[in-house]
Amino acid sequence: MSPLFVMVALRLPRNSQYAKGRSWNAPPAGGSWQELHIYRWHPESAEPPRIDSYWIDRNRCGPMVLDALHLIRNELDPTLAFRRSCREGICGSCSMNIDGENGLACLRKLGDGASALRLFPLPHMRVIRDLVPDLSGFFKHYQAQMPYLQAAPPRGGVEHRQSPADRNKLDGLYECILCACCSSACPSYWWNEETFPGPAALLQAQRWVEDSRDEHGDERLDTIAAHQGVYGCRQILNCAKACPKGLNPAQAISALRRRLLARP
Repeated sequence: MSPLFVMVALRLPRNSQYAKGRSWNAPPAGGSWQELHIYRWHPESAEPPRIDSYWIDRNRCGPMVLDALHLIRNELDPTLAFRRSCREGICGSCSMNIDGENGLACLRKLGDGASALRLFPLPHMRVIRDLVPDLSGFFKHYQAQMPYLQAAPPRGGVEHRQSPADRNKLDGLYECILCACCSSACPSYWWNEETFPGPAALLQAQRWVEDSRDEHGDERLDTIAAHQGVYGCRQILNCAKACPKGLNPAQAISALRRRLLARP
């Protein structure tokens, strides 16, 4: 008997395809110029997303992608929307997808101008406008990890003491800046956004489970013990590659699994 083939019609969601947009500030001959292709979309517009092309004079711009975005908004197109704050790789606000890789615009250099830079919002996230993603689901998972010390008042009411050795166990965990670069690069998070906490949230869980001052480690482990909790990770390791701080959430997730297996 010959096999039965069924044709399925798949439709992309509305606004999932973008069109070619406007070109801004096309350069004259000569000079040192950098072209940027930037994703543009306004929620109140009936038009589909587009890719606008911007040209900036590198001699009038700082060395980083964020410098170029500031120059564009200040001098070329004040309607361009993006997040930024510290400009020092600390706040995580300017996270976006740059030439196919998640990162921070304040830490990514413009390059030599030989090819255009492509700037998109973080993948998988819903877009609020232009380069601004909706991180409400991301922070919902983060808050579910109870990211704060849970302990009885210290004896004498002075401080929770911690040995240098115990403090060193937090290295590689506390430095997370919640930029969402790792979670938005994680296929497991794409597939199970509602149930899988994502690498950033699980890194935070390990940070507090590992803290010798915290007294609610078992309760924290209970929150991630479900099938789509810590076991939703497939160890693809995109998170470690995407982290702009050089952290390894997959390693922290493995440590959480070992703790769960060691429980009676």
